[in-house]
Amino acid sequence: MQLQFLGTGAGMPSKERNTSALAVKLLEERGTIWLFDCGEGTQHQILHTTIKPRKIEKIFITHLHGDHIFGLPGLLSSRSFLGGEDTLTIYGPSRLKEWIEATLATTNTHVTYPIEYVEVQEGIVFEDEQFVVSALPLEHVIPCFGYRIEQKALPGELLIDKALAYGVPKGPLLGMLKRGENVTLPNGEIVLSSDVTAPEKPGFILTILGDTKYCDNAIRLSKNADIVIHEATFDHLTKHLAASYGHATNTEAATVAKKASAKYLILNHISARFLANDLKILLQQAQDIFHHTYIADDFASFEWKLQKLIKNG
Repeated sequence: MQLQFLGTGAGMPSKERNTSALAVKLLEERGTIWLFDCGEGTQHQILHTTIKPRKIEKIFITHLHGDHIFGLPGLLSSRSFLGGEDTLTIYGPSRLKEWIEATLATTNTHVTYPIEYVEVQEGIVFEDEQFVVSALPLEHVIPCFGYRIEQKALPGELLIDKALAYGVPKGPLLGMLKRGENVTLPNGEIVLSSDVTAPEKPGFILTILGDTKYCDNAIRLSKNADIVIHEATFDHLTKHLAASYGHATNTEAATVAKKASAKYLILNHISARFLANDLKILLQQAQDIFHHTYIADDFASFEWKLQKLIKNG
């Protein structure tokens, strides 16, 4: 799993940071990409990456402020021109479908693929054999959700030497054991999959929070998460402003990660008031509370590998 930040700014674009968008690349897991929020200019940001819009399988919207959705119409249209044919599922708060369909109809924009809409409410919003995605409401000035993405446990590796020692011949029976099926040998003996496979490997837990002030649901969504992505629109010195605007500070985000016993924290949704030198202070203040903290920049890429978060570049 890889994360690529396409927009890490707050409120409006700046020269350094575009509005909110994050690509979760699940290319190894399912051959697709999930997009979280789609601020104005997202498709332009994508042009500077290797992301193919037709690979985007799902879009999760946290809330209906423009800096999180104004890029949707253009991206949906371009996905058609770029060969997108598979169904795209869009998850988001009430009235998102109404706004998208009205915009497409008004501009006479036709998409060549099916769009499914899921109105997000508290609880599980998606589940299949690989992933569970759940949502909880956060505390912003309009309805806003945070998402928790849990990868289900991965099957343990087949211990081939051990299987061969049990007398399993090379061929289809090894594949059956790898899939968790017990097999019967030609001599009638039964070999249990559990005897020749390693224990299951835990999947990752990724928490992506929309705009929010410090709140209990942010901690609940982040509980034992491997990676928490939390907004940091304000800093500790402007804490008095943060809550009134429905936003959080860098230190509050770090406190959420610490209380949730998360492994890593990435600060996102950074105000343009913070210059390069300010960011060093912003990061250090958060790291004083929660050591494993990063600040996201536009186009920053992170990889979850071997139970560790690796920042690329």
